[in-house]
Amino acid sequence: MRLRTQVLLLQLVVIAISLGVGFGLVLSGADDRVRDEYAQRARAIAQSVAADQQVRSEVAAHQGQQLDRAGLANGPLQAEAVAVQQRTGALFVVIGNDLGLRLAHPEVGELGKRVSTDPSVVLAGSEDVNTDRGTLGESVRAKVPVFDDQRRVVGFVSVGVSTEKLASETRRDAVATLLIALAALGVGAVGSVLLARRWRRLTLGLEPDELTELVREQGAVLHSMADGVLAVDTTGVVRVVNDTARRLLDVTAPVGTPVDTLGLSPRIRGVLDVPNDVPVAATVGDRVVLLTSHRVEADGRDLGMVLSVIDRTDVERLTREVDSIKSMSTALRAQRHETANRMHVLAGLLRHGHTDEAISYLDELTGAGTRGVRLDGLDNIAEPHLHAFLDAKAAHARERGVTLRLGDQTWVAGALRDPVVATTVLGNLVDNAIDASAPDPAGVDPSAAGAVPAVVEAELITDGDTLLITVADSGPGIAFDDPEEIFAEGATTKTDPTVPGGRGMGLALARQISRRIGGDIRVADPGGESGGAVLVAQLPGVLETEGVLG
Repeated sequence: MRLRTQVLLLQLVVIAISLGVGFGLVLSGADDRVRDEYAQRARAIAQSVAADQQVRSEVAAHQGQQLDRAGLANGPLQAEAVAVQQRTGALFVVIGNDLGLRLAHPEVGELGKRVSTDPSVVLAGSEDVNTDRGTLGESVRAKVPVFDDQRRVVGFVSVGVSTEKLASETRRDAVATLLIALAALGVGAVGSVLLARRWRRLTLGLEPDELTELVREQGAVLHSMADGVLAVDTTGVVRVVNDTARRLLDVTAPVGTPVDTLGLSPRIRGVLDVPNDVPVAATVGDRVVLLTSHRVEADGRDLGMVLSVIDRTDVERLTREVDSIKSMSTALRAQRHETANRMHVLAGLLRHGHTDEAISYLDELTGAGTRGVRLDGLDNIAEPHLHAFLDAKAAHARERGVTLRLGDQTWVAGALRDPVVATTVLGNLVDNAIDASAPDPAGVDPSAAGAVPAVVEAELITDGDTLLITVADSGPGIAFDDPEEIFAEGATTKTDPTVPGGRGMGLALARQISRRIGGDIRVADPGGESGGAVLVAQLPGVLETEGVLG
């Protein structure tokens, strides 16, 4: 049996039992209630008759045992009693004297006879209400004394209501109560059916065991996924978040927290608010993540949004490493060709006895000459990671038709505490500068007259354990109206459909890394008509200065 059927039956049983108990309580007290009501009516009628002045005078005039029955039958007391009986619907209205003899009775033959029930209580001056059986059958009766002008008891008035009438009234009340109970049961049944239907809609037609199994499977699947999942309902409250999403989005709030209080970046909120099947890259701390979102609907109802999060940090790091390897490979390939050509030149000079020219040519090859291709000022960088990194970047720049040079003030001593941080920031700044300065293959020939030389200048200076990096390019400057937009996630003037999530993450990631260690990257000069852009990075605490001579 389905749970909603069990709930429906249980509710109906509870309603039926409750109504049955209430119906029983009502019926158990119905007879006493109706009996008391009729007793009060009988007393009120008897009091009204006993208070009538004519009745009082006639009763006072018919004392003793010597009574004229014929006179009583046609007398005013009999007429008054019959009229009151007919008017009120009472079983009887009897008037008696001080000896308990009937002065008025529904049956004329009973006039002058003693009443069938004991009148001692009422003749003693007290009202008497009880159920008793008389000549007219069982009845609820009330006896009220009749006083003369001197407040002496001269007789009584007895009014009775048949118990058969009481039973009929009780049955009528019972039927009315039963109909009300059945109506209540019907309303309860309809309410139970509606509740069962709502239950089915809320649980999507699933039974408790199915819901339990679904929750277990959901938990197992969600928390074993490599991708992050964040689900938000239509009111903006977090309903599901797995461990991966907490780690990638840096979320610590529990389920049930409004999404506005999670501290998500505007870029992530934008993807969460509007369904987006195309991966969008965003940064969270020093991580790069890919985001997609879609709306969830069931039975035509909007259940909310689900955000999928994929960690792209390792891919970004591998991409940078591959780029570096590619740059070094390109540089080595070029050097191999250059070396072979130079060896041919050197062999020819020596073969023909041009010794001085051969020595001069060797000086040029080793960088001692005036036309050496070695990066000038590289010896001022004693840190091995930065030394090798800049040497490889210089070769990469030459492949792009750009000259990389070091500023005159460049000086780096000591060793990097975290080479990844420094090379990531420096690499992004230099790569963006090379992209901005590199000549367009389909554009102007850089060797043509009037062409601006493609140059990138990097200057590295140490101040204690702080590394200061300044990178200037010869490009057209920053294209955005607000130069700070270049640090926004996804901000780029280039398109590359082969990059998942798009480009424009390098500078955003570099700034976040810098700020995470207490530093920053800022635009010193946005460039434009006067020349290219100049960016400055400050990286505190990245250098080991102990044992380094200033």
